Amino acid sequence: MNPSSFVRVSVCMVSVGLLVHVVSCTKPATEASDPAITASFDLIQQQILTPSCATSGCHASERDADFVQHGLVLAEGVAYQNLVGVDPKNVQAKADGLKRVKAFASLESLLYHKLTVSASHHTGKQYGNPMPLGGQLLPVGQVEFIRRWIDAGAPKTGSVVDATLLDDKTVSVAAYEPLAVPAVGTGFQLAIPAFDIQSNFERELFTRRSVGNTQDIYVNRYETKMRNGSHHFVAYSFRDTGFLPGMNDIRDLRNADNSLNLSTALSMSNHVYLAGSQAQYQDYTFPAGAALLIPAGTTLDLNSHFVNKTTSVMKGEAQINLYTIDKSKVTQLIQTLDLGNTNLTIPANGRVTLTRSFTFDKPRKVLTLTSHMHKLGEKFVIKIKGGSRDGEVVYTSTDWEHPDIITYNTPISLQKGEGLTSEITYNNTTSKVVRFGLTSEDEMGIIFGYYYE
Repeated sequence: MNPSSFVRVSVCMVSVGLLVHVVSCTKPATEASDPAITASFDLIQQQILTPSCATSGCHASERDADFVQHGLVLAEGVAYQNLVGVDPKNVQAKADGLKRVKAFASLESLLYHKLTVSASHHTGKQYGNPMPLGGQLLPVGQVEFIRRWIDAGAPKTGSVVDATLLDDKTVSVAAYEPLAVPAVGTGFQLAIPAFDIQSNFERELFTRRSVGNTQDIYVNRYETKMRNGSHHFVAYSFRDTGFLPGMNDIRDLRNADNSLNLSTALSMSNHVYLAGSQAQYQDYTFPAGAALLIPAGTTLDLNSHFVNKTTSVMKGEAQINLYTIDKSKVTQLIQTLDLGNTNLTIPANGRVTLTRSFTFDKPRKVLTLTSHMHKLGEKFVIKIKGGSRDGEVVYTSTDWEHPDIITYNTPISLQKGEGLTSEITYNNTTSKVVRFGLTSEDEMGIIFGYYYE
């Protein structure tokens, strides 16, 4: 089983978290008196959405492989109603009261946040990865044009923004600020140092690093951060410590000619998921009294995957902070779920639902569940297997790129012989059979999570 590849995807320059629902603006739009002048939204469509977003495989039509996930078409003629007044799919953005585009309020519009590299304009919050992921950032003039259009009421017709702004092709690149190292006695940091990603290339690498703990430690919180352009960042422990890669070596999953590096791929079979994220920044805390045990002298394999769709070299970099609590405060020892279905055969041009059940030889209480599938995955359902709750759905996700991570206030109690079933629907829009594999063109179906006995 290979849980290494949280996400292998190609992403457009506008968030794949945008959904389709039409809601009218609350204020009348400003109109231009001269009909000969090109409307501001038409300029956005012509110069930004159509060339950068409404492209095949992204937001061009409902036939795109990703459509079930994001539900957004940005093609000419439908983009406006698919953006303005729409509730975002991003849970945090919706909770904060944002709309996809909220007329007269760019700071309450997820579109503007996703296109703006600096998080300072929205009090440091991040609603998933900024866009474009792995592509050239939008020029300053285009982002400012969109901001002014929104603040002018986001009208469908009328010229409300100075079109000369679009002539500004300056690309603003915010300096990356790595995570601060935890104070002595509060935790440990592991990091993947800055590295290059060549133009038009996906680079995924691994490096084994020491936690630095001379005694057993108990981790009840972890924080991850990575540069823009990353699909994921994962920290793995090892099933067999007798077969470990070299310390601090950089091991690429793919060679320079894009062929698979077999030795690196083989080393992945020894991985056990410990912690990770698909968002550029994540701060995860276990419930009070719950903690992961990290034995003294532990080393972890750090894995990061970046995609560079530009014509210049990009930089990758990532950190994870492990925050500790005293052993006396630990009431529940957390362990990781890592349940994968490697028997995947998805027919060409077809839709199929594949299931696999996993039963446990001891009673378990499941605290957290999340899912992992690639871009052909339409729906990931987790059900209870066996017992009085047999068949009960406890988790559902239709978002393969940013699946929900659900922590249950009341853990799911499973007895010996009971377990979990993964039920995953794939829609193969390609002309070839797709099977389980390591690349973004292959598929996966893995239940990740945490439990205690």
